[in-house]
Amino acid sequence: MLSAVTYLADPADPDAIDRLADTLSVLVSGVAGGLVGDAVIVIGRESEAAAAIADATGAVLVLHRGRNPYGAGAAEARRDWVLCLEAGDVPAEGWIRTLDRFVGTARPETGLGRLHRPAAGWIGRLVGWIEALLGARQARAGDVVRREALRAGAVFAPRLKVRPLIARIDRP
Repeated sequence: MLSAVTYLADPADPDAIDRLADTLSVLVSGVAGGLVGDAVIVIGRESEAAAAIADATGAVLVLHRGRNPYGAGAAEARRDWVLCLEAGDVPAEGWIRTLDRFVGTARPETGLGRLHRPAAGWIGRLVGWIEALLGARQARAGDVVRREALRAGAVFAPRLKVRPLIARIDRP
């Protein structure tokens, strides 16, 4: 099992709560499939709407204004693996089987698996290519990371080797 940490930077954005609901609704299938054990919502500023959604879904709500929202969420996570998401991320079909297999078979030295997400232009592709060669310095949305690595700080020291996963994240 894993914990899902969803980051919502600006809950005041008119579409933010709808994006959060889209992400959380997909996670329900992960709960039913026995993969997702708990959920944490990290918000960048206070929001009554986000608090209401967290209360209705049983998620833990964390207010965090620093650089490492996934580290703040990992502090509240109860599982050894953390799925990092942004509000609006929708893991595509097959994600439960892929992540269940990854979490169940990862060796102790494996610290990070990365779901495929559409690259944001050539810079995003370049950063992804460099991280595949040198390792990741920090978690990003779409990563499945060991909780201890996230709790240790915003920057991974040493870099974590990226293990690409076949599942992908879509954004509606």
